[in-house]
Amino acid sequence: MTSAVFPGSFDPPTYGHLNVIERASRLFDKIDVVVACNPEKKSLFTPEERINMLKELTSKYKNVTVHLWDKLIVEYAEKNNANILLRGIRNTNDFAYEFDLSLMNHNLDSNIETLFIPTEAKYVIVKSSSIKELAAFGGDISGMVPPIVEKAIKEKYRSN
Repeated sequence: MTSAVFPGSFDPPTYGHLNVIERASRLFDKIDVVVACNPEKKSLFTPEERINMLKELTSKYKNVTVHLWDKLIVEYAEKNNANILLRGIRNTNDFAYEFDLSLMNHNLDSNIETLFIPTEAKYVIVKSSSIKELAAFGGDISGMVPPIVEKAIKEKYRSN
């Protein structure tokens, strides 16, 4: 069985993330979507909120599960017998960052490979930080995030 891990902050989950998950679900027997918990990062959503949204958004994929992890992602992969890390990329800037990260992860565990899945063109501008900024100013984010995420973002900004 081929298992892959798709890690990220998913703050918020976007159509770009879902595009990578959907395409990867056809390539691998099992995919663990792993919400990385990084206390150094200021997040809009709690890890639990992100997990709940992702579980709902990926429920139609029988080979996709959602998990929380607060250690090195290679440790998660080792513990769960996965030897592939999936990374979505939108542009050359993403690639440069992810390539360096893949080298570091490979140095930590040479049995783990990183595979890059380029996003479809319509999701190139979909970036979590831009979505949050646009939403904070009342902009239309409906083309970038699923309705449940859009609703959650609007609720967050109304309560702040």
